[in-house]
Amino acid sequence: MTIICGVDVSATMLDARIGPAGAVARFARNPQGIAALAEFCRSHGATLVAMEATGGYERLPFTLLWTHGVPCAIVNPRAVRRFAEAMGVIEKTDRLDAGLIAWFAEVRRIVAQEPAREAQGRLAAWVTRLRQLTELRTAQINQRRLVSDAAVLASIDEVVALVTRQIRTLAGQISALIDSDPLWQRLDAAFRSIKGVADRTVARLMAEMPEIGTLSNKAVARLAGLAPIARDSGKITGKRPVRGGRRGIREILFVVAEVVRRHDPDFAACHARLSQAGKPKKLICVALARKLLVRLNAKARDVRAQCALAA
Repeated sequence: MTIICGVDVSATMLDARIGPAGAVARFARNPQGIAALAEFCRSHGATLVAMEATGGYERLPFTLLWTHGVPCAIVNPRAVRRFAEAMGVIEKTDRLDAGLIAWFAEVRRIVAQEPAREAQGRLAAWVTRLRQLTELRTAQINQRRLVSDAAVLASIDEVVALVTRQIRTLAGQISALIDSDPLWQRLDAAFRSIKGVADRTVARLMAEMPEIGTLSNKAVARLAGLAPIARDSGKITGKRPVRGGRRGIREILFVVAEVVRRHDPDFAACHARLSQAGKPKKLICVALARKLLVRLNAKARDVRAQCALAA
């Protein structure tokens, strides 16, 4: 039987509990505290640590626990809260939450998730920063249109120039990082063989969906939040909306699929067929994004297979 230690993560502390109602302890969220947490887990025979995603605070304990030889998994906080409500637990304390996380992981049979390799983590961080800088530049340019004061205009222009230089530098670093990895290099070429898929789309895919090419088309669509969710009851067949998944990937696929449609007859025909059938614009947008993701997934699967044979 797997003994699970649930950990409730905050900005400064880690509250741990063995199983739903076992031993409890509190540790500082720093290297010394995490080492003590690893020893706590070993002393109680815990073979898995489960913790919620908490906006980034979980990254340090997750990574360091693995270096101490303690397997970890990160779970969805919303799923844990709904699990608690389903079990009739409406109270909320740090210790109680730690036990609920362990209980949830036990019921769901959560397995350990190995940390991303260093290059993957660096790529994800750089792509996130590139997106932030791009959004900042767009905001500054939009604000400039509403300004007439010379001093303010000069300030905005200075910020835009600085951000533009940083964007160019970061884009170059991302390109060099992708070129340094044989698998990424092949994936880059395969993805960009689809006319309309550019380098930033490729970087976002590799950074935010490293599983691409290892999952079925249905699974990868669900991961991106592009799989229809059934809403049937009795004799009623409801609409099947899409929700959840990785929002960033989904949003960029919406944009890129529209560009691909202008160049690819298959995508254009799909768009025309759905439009003529009177389907809503949002449904057509989702259908094209999913079609693009499935094609990208197929190309990634072929690349991975070729790399495996070469190895």
